[in-house]
Amino acid sequence: VQLVESGGGLVQAGGSLRLSCAASGRTFSSYAMGWFRQAPGKEREFVAAISWIGGSTSYADSVKGRFTISRDNAKNTVYLQMNYLKPEDTAVYYCAAGADDSGSFLLPRGFRTAMPYDYWGQGTQVTVSS
Repeated sequence: VQLVESGGGLVQAGGSLRLSCAASGRTFSSYAMGWFRQAPGKEREFVAAISWIGGSTSYADSVKGRFTISRDNAKNTVYLQMNYLKPEDTAVYYCAAGADDSGSFLLPRGFRTAMPYDYWGQGTQVTVSS
């Protein structure tokens, strides 16, 4: 699976951006998908994740209520809608894919960490000015 992010850029505080992550491969629908971010001098952190079928999501507390993750399995694409952006959201955002063999429609809690993800995109820069 190859992942390519797009949609990053420069936006003023309070603005919105929508990130997209296009995946190659015919097994996209069997993967849970996640978004992570890394700010300069900081560790990569979890942002949001979505189950393979799309009905179960999870968010970091810092973005809950402002960001929405979604996916379109017909288009092999996952999205991250980011609203009410803050300067502290400035980071490189990474898309990730991880096989979910739990057999559950619910997103396993482990997908809030980097460990289950097998594939990563190259990242897209998001800069929020104050």
